[in-house]
Amino acid sequence: MRYLQGNAADVNPRLTGPAFDLGGGGIDVDEALQWMIDQVRGCTDCSTKVDVVVIRSSGGAGYNEAISAMNGVDSAETLVIPTREDASRADVADTIRNAEVVFFAGGDQCEYTRNFRRTGVETALKSVYAKGGGIGGTSAGTMIQSEFVYNACSNAVESRDALEDPYEDILFTYDLFKWGNMQGTIADTHFDKRDRMGRTMTFIARQIRDGIADSALAIAVNEGTSVVVDKNGLARVMGKGPAYFVLGDHLPEVCEPQTPLTFSDYKIWRVRNGDTFDLKNKPQTGYYLRSVNNGKIDSAPY
Repeated sequence: MRYLQGNAADVNPRLTGPAFDLGGGGIDVDEALQWMIDQVRGCTDCSTKVDVVVIRSSGGAGYNEAISAMNGVDSAETLVIPTREDASRADVADTIRNAEVVFFAGGDQCEYTRNFRRTGVETALKSVYAKGGGIGGTSAGTMIQSEFVYNACSNAVESRDALEDPYEDILFTYDLFKWGNMQGTIADTHFDKRDRMGRTMTFIARQIRDGIADSALAIAVNEGTSVVVDKNGLARVMGKGPAYFVLGDHLPEVCEPQTPLTFSDYKIWRVRNGDTFDLKNKPQTGYYLRSVNNGKIDSAPY
C-alpha cells in the first residue's frame, strides 16, 4: 500500500547531507525530523523542497499530515511494505530512490531486517544516502540503522536475562546498511523506561567476544528523544533527553553461553538535550565507568 500527500511530481534538488534522525520511540521529536530535512536541503529558510518517504511494515498514513506541514517538504508518501516480495518491487525501489529523506516508522526490526536485506529497498536506501539524503527512524526504525543490529528475531530479550546468558535468544544482523557515520555502532531505544542498559552492555560484549569488532559503541536513546547526526559524524540530542553513548573497548572477561556476563569498565557518556557527541572522535573525557560482575551491574548505570 502507498499513501501520498502533496505533489506527485519528483523534485531533484542538490543535497548537502547525509544526515540521520534516530528516535527513541514514544512521542516523535518533530524538531529532529525538521533538522534532518533542513540538513539535506542545506537551509532553514529557503525555497528548496524535498520529497519524504515513510517506510513501515504495517499501519497507514499517520505520518503524512505532520510531515507535509514541515518546512521544505514537497510531498510525504508512506509505503507499507509487509513482505520481501513487496520490497523487491521496482516501483517501490523507484519511489525510495527518488526521495531525499526516508523515515522508518516503529514496529518490528526483525521484519525490517528479514524483508529488506538484499532487496531493491536496501539498494534504493543506499542511493539516498550516497546522494546526500536523510535517513531517519524511531524505535525499530532506529535500531536497523546501526552497523550491528539486534534483530529481535527470537524472543525479545530484557536486561536481566541478557546479563545472565549473553547468548540465549540474542541474534544480530550484519551488513545491512553500514552507513559511514554509524560504523562500529549498535542502537537501542525505549532505553531507560524499559531498563535496557544491561542488555545493551551484553550486545556490546557479544560483538567483541564473537570477533565482529575490537570495540563497539551503543547509541541508546530514551523515549521522546532523538539523536541527530550530521555529515561529519557529530551527534546532537534533541527532545526530552538524555541519550547514552556506551563504549566497550576490550575483550570481556567472561562472555559465554549459559554463563553470567563479566565485563569491566564500560565507558558511558550521558548526553543531555542540546549537547553533542562526536562519533568519529570519541571524547576522552566526560564519561563514567560501570562494570558487570557475574551478571550484575556494579552500581546505578543511568
